[in-house]
Amino acid sequence: MPGGSTRPHRGRRPRRSAGAQAARNELVSQSLESAQQCLVNRDYGTAFAHYLLVLSLAPALKDFVKESFRFTLFKWADVLGSLSRIQDLFDCYEQALELFPDDEVILNSMGEHLFRMGFKDEAAGHFYKALKLKPDFTEAKENFYRVANWLVERWHFLMLNDKKRNMKYQQAIQKAVKAGCDTVLDIGTGTGLLSMFAKKAGASKVYACELSKTMYELACEVVSANEMEGEIDVMHIKSLDMEIPKHIPSRVSLVVTETVDAGLFGEGIVESLVHAWKHLLLPSQGQMGCSGQVGRVIPAMATVFGMAVECPEIRRHHRVGVQQVGGVCLEGAVCLHGPVNYNSDDGDSEEPYTTERMSRVPGGYTPLSEPFQVMTVNFNKPEELEGLCCQKPYRITVPVSKSGIFDAIISWFVLHLDEETSLSTGPEEETCWEQAVYPVRNSPLNKSEYLVQPKDSFIVEVSCQDAYLRIGSISFIKEGPQTNVDNAGTSEAELCSALASLQTTQARTPQPPCILESSEIALLNNLHYHDGFKRALGKLVSSLSARCESQGRTLDANSSRDCGKSQTEQRSSVTPDPLYVLDVSEGFSVLSLIAAKLGRVKAYSSVEKEQHQTALKILAEANGVSREMLQFWMSHLEEDTAILQRPTTDKLWSAVILDCVETSGLIREELLEKAALARCLLEPGGRIFPERIVMYGMLVDSYVLLQESAVQGPEPTLGLRVAPYINRFTVPVHIFVDLTTLPSVHLSQPVELFSLDLMYPGSNCRSREVTVRVCAPGRVTAVPFWYDVHLDDEICSSTLAKDSHWKQAAALLNEPIQVREGDRVVLCVCHHKSSISITARRQETGDPGGAFL
Repeated sequence: MPGGSTRPHRGRRPRRSAGAQAARNELVSQSLESAQQCLVNRDYGTAFAHYLLVLSLAPALKDFVKESFRFTLFKWADVLGSLSRIQDLFDCYEQALELFPDDEVILNSMGEHLFRMGFKDEAAGHFYKALKLKPDFTEAKENFYRVANWLVERWHFLMLNDKKRNMKYQQAIQKAVKAGCDTVLDIGTGTGLLSMFAKKAGASKVYACELSKTMYELACEVVSANEMEGEIDVMHIKSLDMEIPKHIPSRVSLVVTETVDAGLFGEGIVESLVHAWKHLLLPSQGQMGCSGQVGRVIPAMATVFGMAVECPEIRRHHRVGVQQVGGVCLEGAVCLHGPVNYNSDDGDSEEPYTTERMSRVPGGYTPLSEPFQVMTVNFNKPEELEGLCCQKPYRITVPVSKSGIFDAIISWFVLHLDEETSLSTGPEEETCWEQAVYPVRNSPLNKSEYLVQPKDSFIVEVSCQDAYLRIGSISFIKEGPQTNVDNAGTSEAELCSALASLQTTQARTPQPPCILESSEIALLNNLHYHDGFKRALGKLVSSLSARCESQGRTLDANSSRDCGKSQTEQRSSVTPDPLYVLDVSEGFSVLSLIAAKLGRVKAYSSVEKEQHQTALKILAEANGVSREMLQFWMSHLEEDTAILQRPTTDKLWSAVILDCVETSGLIREELLEKAALARCLLEPGGRIFPERIVMYGMLVDSYVLLQESAVQGPEPTLGLRVAPYINRFTVPVHIFVDLTTLPSVHLSQPVELFSLDLMYPGSNCRSREVTVRVCAPGRVTAVPFWYDVHLDDEICSSTLAKDSHWKQAAALLNEPIQVREGDRVVLCVCHHKSSISITARRQETGDPGGAFL
């Protein structure tokens, strides 16, 4: 009979199923018991394997074991991570997500591991999925905001909000397409804006490539939202890897790109265009074939300019200008260099410049020379581009036009999009670009070497190496020639004569070099900060020493009665133990040396870099600190997680110095957890430094902060819909803000927003409402905030101080609040782990609000 063989044997199956089910249930029960026992024994790997077996045999138990399974997964992942078994770690998470694909906690945890391993795109995807499953999931939200700063850098928002820049690019692209360049390749497309300009101009086919996975996916969304899907081919690929016909069918007639940074070449525009001319673009005008078709590039050319400046802010971030800090003498012991003004001989290809928006640099700047032309590059001449990196360095002699302290050469460029349209990134322009800053090379503390006057000149050496424009080997000619000397107009003999008479800024003594970050140099230059620590630590050492002596006198008296010895004899036979001080500051810190110089103190430093340890050893020797009294704590530890453990098995710390605030203006991650552990390891009377952090803020109206944080609708992007998609990566807290130069209107006086007590945390709270009185009319767009860092009841440092190495942060409101003078705004300030969130509402009549300050 048709289908007869498929009929079930209903009388026999229950007996077989019952036996199999019983065995299955027994195995599940035994595996659950084994998993629990393994957890007791901290055998997380075996416990995880048992849970996998349980869930594969009995999926119905998912809800029952979910919490235990999560706990086991996270513990086992930590073990695998510590053993560097990265593939096994991610395999475990993949297995967990197969069982719990919609578990936001597991998704978030895997994202955290991915982020730590450097897989930022993938981490963002997991955080985003977790938030879609649970929009109010705080940890996932904070993680997504953190990774968003990496994936979509803040300059994207500034660039897209630069309507002038967008209009000029649109005009140049329209002109080129109308002239016959109807196949276009957009290199480094970002959000796809330039590609869409080309398509709207009438290009028959547009290709776009983007290396960042996040930006590629974003460009695909933007192109689709603007109804150009299928007309613009967006590819997730580096342009250097593109081939014909694999990726595009034939050579294109126009390449558009804006892969330029403040130093012009830093994003690899030369390399990408050399490759494009060879493999992707029609021949140039000089290489035109029989077909008569010509390829071209937008931008067509660039001219780089430079200028010498005096700028105290640049100086304090790139040169150590103090002879001693906190009683520690720095002069003559070791050469401390900034990361961009030290030419290493190990082939290091770090950026030779930093960047600043010179129009907003604190304290301003003074030009010491007229702007001078550094170089011109023609992007439409392939042979010129190919020879650029092979070109020998050349020198330019520039006259000084004003007396002052020579701190840096700043550079900018004019981007010639075509013969008629150009963009300038100069310091006086309203532009989305910053300027490149080449600080002068470091030297001993001899300020006269940096003093220049109008009769002087300086020589710079220009080259294009490692895809960077380098302006280095800065040298001075005192009372030398005052005419601009270019490479073509100066003989070798004249240059040798000039170089023989110049005074250089290079160090004259063979001191071992130590490379510091600019924020670390600014910290060393902060006398108030280090003197505060010296006084606070000194008070603690005196207090603990006095108590120890008092206890010693009591012990001596008791011992003398028991042993028949005099107190003087007893005291002379006892050597008091030292006090133990631990400095766990991030990066280079001399606080351990300051502590060690206070007398009976054995100081431990947590600096990790070998050159930093060497520098501290040399400074210790120069300051009379014996080798035994300065230890490097990381070399004593097998795991970083044990950083706050006891100095010895029978000793406790007298003081623990915590680094509480990041340079960016945020509280450091896991600060409260570290403080809690440190409190448990303090001897009676011991202290945590700082003991308390007080957060202050104010209401401001700042359109600049809005522009730096989100695209302001379709107008700046010339009607194209970009804002809704890139603004998903808007973060609620803007970092590295300099409130002293931020263009803004202050709508209130500073108020205390929050306080974190690290010594006595009982008074800490997770949230607080503060009512702020408005003192000027406007729109509240943001709440910038900063901290007073209290070492004790009398000594504190402010992260808003003029000599601070810290920047500030600002919480942006979801919607600006229109206010009048006399209004009150209620701020809800929440602290979760290391994150601060601030929301605001205008206080209505009858609303009591929160604490009024």
